[in-house]
Amino acid sequence: MNKFIILIAIAVFAVACQTTGAVPDPGANAQPEIQQRAEYRLGTGDQVRVIVYNEESLSGEFVVDGSGRVSLPLIGQIDAGGLSLTEFEDSVELRLSDGYLNDPRVNVEVLNFRPFYILGEVEEAGEYPYTDGLTVMNAVATAGGFTYRANTRVVYIKRDGTDHEVAVSLTPGTPVNPGDTIRIAERYF
Repeated sequence: MNKFIILIAIAVFAVACQTTGAVPDPGANAQPEIQQRAEYRLGTGDQVRVIVYNEESLSGEFVVDGSGRVSLPLIGQIDAGGLSLTEFEDSVELRLSDGYLNDPRVNVEVLNFRPFYILGEVEEAGEYPYTDGLTVMNAVATAGGFTYRANTRVVYIKRDGTDHEVAVSLTPGTPVNPGDTIRIAERYF
């Protein structure tokens, strides 16, 4: 009987802490940079379509390789990793205008983004294809939803190309970028 009363007291305390915010919230110190959706940067695994106007033999679909480069007809390997689409277009135009074409016009679009990863307290952790405008809530839904132990107030995100994860308050609009690793932690009560 005493054990039962203690369990009820613990449950009541846990509910009170959640509703009053008495338990420290690691997401309270969320860094603002994680909430901003920055200009998209190409990375390993992205598939792009490069269109060189009036030059069908130079146009096509290409993949950014492990070294962050794309192999294009005529001009060969060109750096793409870490560049925005506009920067990559300018780089291709510059290489093509260097003895190959007069006034080349290039357009680049991403066909398939690199995947994102989700782990922790979700039903089916793993690698999933990225879609433009993806949020953490969409990512969790893709992974089968939260487990019953999931902390639904804070998420940990490791951006592609960084060595650390950042605790962020979980809101419906928390953005996910291609290559991100999302970790859903376990709640304590």
